[in-house]
Amino acid sequence: MAPQQIWLITGAASGFGRAVTELVLHKGDVVIATDRSPEGLNDLTAKYPSSHLLVLNLDVTKHDQISHVFARVKKDFGRLDVVYNNAGYLIVGEVEGTSPDIAHALFETNFWGTSVVSQEAIKFFREVNTPGVGGRLLNVNSMSGIQGWAGVGYYSASKHAIEGLSESLAQELDPEWNIKITIIEPGAFRTSLSSTGLVKTPVHSAYAKASLASAQFRAFVNQMVHQGADPAKAAEKLYHLAHLPEPPLRLPLGKDAVSTVEGRIEHLKEIVAKYGSWSHDLEFDL
Repeated sequence: MAPQQIWLITGAASGFGRAVTELVLHKGDVVIATDRSPEGLNDLTAKYPSSHLLVLNLDVTKHDQISHVFARVKKDFGRLDVVYNNAGYLIVGEVEGTSPDIAHALFETNFWGTSVVSQEAIKFFREVNTPGVGGRLLNVNSMSGIQGWAGVGYYSASKHAIEGLSESLAQELDPEWNIKITIIEPGAFRTSLSSTGLVKTPVHSAYAKASLASAQFRAFVNQMVHQGADPAKAAEKLYHLAHLPEPPLRLPLGKDAVSTVEGRIEHLKEIVAKYGSWSHDLEFDL
């Protein structure tokens, strides 16, 4: 039997966070479940003892709260095995029709929240855990971090930012620390992201034509609550991922996510094949 793990999960009250929280508890592991609406976890608090479930209030845009949560984990448990860095939300809106304050707020949660949790996780794995034990950082992203989509430009931008940050961070780590990072890139799943985790901006008048890609995406989002893959099944895959000795840097999750990655690879290959020669003679003439 595998030893009991200790997980810290952000955005644990709904969506993927909730699905992973339920599974990890079912497996007999310990969860520090955090959310800015922790009352959404009251049913689990009533079901599981405090030795297995600690629920804490956390708004990832409040960086002092993030530090407090990690300090509490150190005080109460003395170690941490997995950080499931999941808090985030979706904005649907054309780039031209999304105000700067709405875009900034999105980045405060999706990018900066993810960034600060990542920093605290790495520090904890290196300095609090037994040297060499390390830990697993699972940064939840999106297939929108692989390809931008019409109608969710700023959301895609925040996810591209997470992609670049996580890959750079993984390259910076000393292998002796034994810290592993995986970027999770889900496709469409039937979670609250398409309902409670969603902000819609008004349709910009220049993009009201139904044939435009952004209008079609808005129509798709309206149906997401009834479509998409099963988050509970995805949680099983993520739990297995956390136990792999050498996990991948990226994990596209869902058939649509895999298809998106495959399409992106083919697109880039086509661009290089067609225009790569343009870069063959750019050196200074001797």
